[in-house]
Amino acid sequence: MTPPGSGGRRRHEARVEADFLSRIEQTAVGVVACATAAGAVLGGLTWAGGILGGGLLAAVSYWAIRSSVDALTGLIGEAAAPATGEAGGGGDGARPVPRVPAWRLAASVLGRHALLAALAYVIIARLRLHPLGVLVGASAVVLAATREAFRVARPGPRS
Repeated sequence: MTPPGSGGRRRHEARVEADFLSRIEQTAVGVVACATAAGAVLGGLTWAGGILGGGLLAAVSYWAIRSSVDALTGLIGEAAAPATGEAGGGGDGARPVPRVPAWRLAASVLGRHALLAALAYVIIARLRLHPLGVLVGASAVVLAATREAFRVARPGPRS
C-alpha cells in the first residue's frame, strides 16, 4: 500500500525529470546549431554537414534509448501495478495490462541500433562528411548534459 499523497509526489518527480530532459534536448539543439554555423564558416560544407549528421545520429540514438527505456519501465510499472492496486494511476485495477513479448522488445532495440549503424555508414562513407564534424555533432548531447549537471550542482537559488 502506498502512503497517501505519494501520487502527487510521483507526478512532481516525473515533471521535474521531463523538464530536465527537455532542457538537455533544447541545449543539444542549440549546440548543434551553433557548431554547424561555426563549422560552415571555418571548415566549409563538409564540416557543417558532418556536424549536422552527427547531431542527427545523436538525436536518433537518444530517441532509441529513450523509447527503449520508456517501454521497459512501462512493462515494469504495468507488471507491478496489479500487485499494488495502482493500474495506470486509476487505482481501481480495472484497466487491462497490455503484454509485449520479450522477443518483440529485443527486435525493436536491435532494429533501432541497426538504423543507427546504417545512418552512420551513409553519413561517413556515402556522403563523405567530415568525421570530426560528425564527432562534434554527436557530442552535442554530452555537452548539453554536462552543462545541465553544472547548472544543477550550483548552490543557491535557481531560476
